[in-house]
Amino acid sequence: MAGMAECPGHFGHLELAKPMFHIGFIKTVLSIMRCVCFNCSKILADEDDTKFKQALKIRNPKNRLKRIYDACKSKKVCAGGDDLDVQEQQDTDEPVKKRGGCGAQQPNITVDGMKMVAEFKAPKKKNDDQEQLPEPVERKQILSAERVLNVLKRISDEDCLLLGLNPKFARPDWMILQVLPIPPPPVRPSVMMDTSSRSEDDLTHQLAMIIRHNENLRRQERNGAPAHIITEFAQLLQFHIATYFDNELPGQPRATQRSGRPIKSICSRLKAKEGRIRGNLMGKRVDFSARTVITPDPNINIDELGVPWSIALNLTYPETVTPYNIERLKELVEYGPHPPPGKTGAKYIIREDGQRLDLRYVKKSSDQHLELGYKVERHLNDGDFVLFNRQPSLHKMSIMGHRIKIMPYSTFRLNLSVTSPYNADFDGDEMNMHVPQSFETRAEVLELMMVPKCIVSPQSNRPVMGIVQDTLLGCRKITKRDTLIEKDVFMNILMWWEDFDGKVPAPAILKPRPIWTGKQVFNLIIPKPINLIRFSAWHSEAETGFITPGDTMVRIEKGELLSGTLCKKTLGTSTGSLIHVIWEEVGPDAARKFLGHTQWLVNYWLLQNGFSIGIGDTIADAATMVKINETISKAKDDVKELIMQAHDKQLEAEPGRTMMESFENRVNQVLNKARDDAGSSAQKSLSESNNLKAMVTAGSKGSFINISQMTACVGQQNVEGKRIPFGFIDRTLPHFTKDDYGPESRGFVENSYLRGLTPQEFFFHAMGGREGLIDTAVKTSETGYIQRRLVKAMEDIIVKYDGT
Repeated sequence: MAGMAECPGHFGHLELAKPMFHIGFIKTVLSIMRCVCFNCSKILADEDDTKFKQALKIRNPKNRLKRIYDACKSKKVCAGGDDLDVQEQQDTDEPVKKRGGCGAQQPNITVDGMKMVAEFKAPKKKNDDQEQLPEPVERKQILSAERVLNVLKRISDEDCLLLGLNPKFARPDWMILQVLPIPPPPVRPSVMMDTSSRSEDDLTHQLAMIIRHNENLRRQERNGAPAHIITEFAQLLQFHIATYFDNELPGQPRATQRSGRPIKSICSRLKAKEGRIRGNLMGKRVDFSARTVITPDPNINIDELGVPWSIALNLTYPETVTPYNIERLKELVEYGPHPPPGKTGAKYIIREDGQRLDLRYVKKSSDQHLELGYKVERHLNDGDFVLFNRQPSLHKMSIMGHRIKIMPYSTFRLNLSVTSPYNADFDGDEMNMHVPQSFETRAEVLELMMVPKCIVSPQSNRPVMGIVQDTLLGCRKITKRDTLIEKDVFMNILMWWEDFDGKVPAPAILKPRPIWTGKQVFNLIIPKPINLIRFSAWHSEAETGFITPGDTMVRIEKGELLSGTLCKKTLGTSTGSLIHVIWEEVGPDAARKFLGHTQWLVNYWLLQNGFSIGIGDTIADAATMVKINETISKAKDDVKELIMQAHDKQLEAEPGRTMMESFENRVNQVLNKARDDAGSSAQKSLSESNNLKAMVTAGSKGSFINISQMTACVGQQNVEGKRIPFGFIDRTLPHFTKDDYGPESRGFVENSYLRGLTPQEFFFHAMGGREGLIDTAVKTSETGYIQRRLVKAMEDIIVKYDGT
């Protein structure tokens, strides 16, 4: 016998003193009222009407009602009323029409809030001597739900079927409320505030109001109150019933609590993001999940995930006892929920009859006895498969499968290369881990979702993971021609190579001492079947030949790197990169191994070799600085010249632009060219050994624009794609005179970050930056909503395994 807590409750009901409109059906009721005669409830159109004939052919009931409504809404008379017409039809051979209308004039029916209004047209006199037809009592009448109910009740079952309603399950008159169902307390539980007082749910309050107003209405009817008072009471009851269903009706006041807070209706419980459907049914909290901060670990594989001990000893996986694992599981059960350091244990034993033993409280060893078919909820072990996810999940690579590796401390550790598909960084991001609870789920994770299987994205047929950050930088440095590795360092590099079989490759240089080249490190780890010719990012078409002068042709034959410097183009996420080729030619597992080995070997070498960047890397030599200053002052002079021309009305307007627009455009061109020229002189002056240039060339961090802004000139700041506008009275800041169109006044920053910005420049720079921040915030929500609409439109389009 289930207790009170498990009982879902049983509905009650309230018989209403008068029928009431159901606010959810009022539009449908209006459509049906416009389709049938107000007098005899027959459908207004008949077989003669082509629109009606077409409508009857439609199978979908909902669409059929729409089409019948289109056919009927223009009909103002219930056709086929007079006896004469019937007589004439009998005289001719035409069959008598089945539909015998009553000939009544049809009112124009509209809905106004929660009222239905019928408006009759005054009938025309045919001639003077004919008696005036009796005028309808009132031209405009408010239709009570009772009158509407009578019209709907008279609709025949055949007509119901034509209107797309099944009379067995959905008579149109059932859309008018005569009895109100009252939900049981579990739907609207009261909250105990303290020992004495308790606070009722909003629905309970609203139901109490409905019952009170219903009683008032009944009492007024019993006492024979005048009609207008009864109507008023009915309207009040109608309002409370409507707001009980939906308290956000357009054009209606909200029903409120005493405090003035709007009541939460049934409708608002269900709809929108926090409602029952999206909030509780489609988006649930789940068990067997963990969440913590992520940190990098370059020494684990890309498909591994470092999991803290505290998490591994809390989450469990149900393992069925078989002859093959019973000994292992017995050991885990002995360790129990608090195993010794470095070991994992188990939390529960589930017997075949479903009885669950909590190992925290099992004292007798006989209770810990295992039999085949029992389930043991054991702690997570190294090598278990889990799902790992970072929100927002924008593409399928936002959730991937990993193998776990239990580690000390309290963060998830993940490989650097796998951050790109998750769009993760380590500035405090948190990620979620989910533990599959059955063999089927584990099989799906292993076969469909593991990281190596997701390296190449189906969206653009290119890898979504590559070598990043310091490893990418190291790859460029280690594959340069002048990189030579001493014996001791090379031996230590070999220690990082998993497939090392004890055979050391022959050194490139034997005398005076054995020395290996950096390219030989890659020969160890590129799979043997790989052949590839690619070019470095800085390759120029002028360089030709088997081995190019700048060493920019990457040539791999049978897994040996013969020439070329590796960079982002060959190790990054572009189509046809080395990772893509390995994944396609040798397989996902080979690509996983290559990504891991590249990081371990190159990172160790870079640690020995060293790399740092200092302020000195941003300083150009004196001659270059002179050149840069000349470029900028020349640009400022050019702008002055343009201002003079514009002032004297001598500036030619460009086609399709006003003179002011042409002036702004020309100024922008001059200033942007100055920034680019200054930047390129700065870049050219940096030597090959410059560390900033090394990072940009490798593609690991930074761009040429960053170099030019640090060294030469930050350039023009824009707001809404134009120069800084006049904000105060005809000037940008109080530091300038009025009507100053010069470069400094309108946001041209001539200093570099190295030299520092003046207060005015700093302010303009902040204006440009602020716009970027606002843009990002606005676009995030916009794109999120666009994606949701796209997903909802296309979620039922699926491709099956056989391609259909």
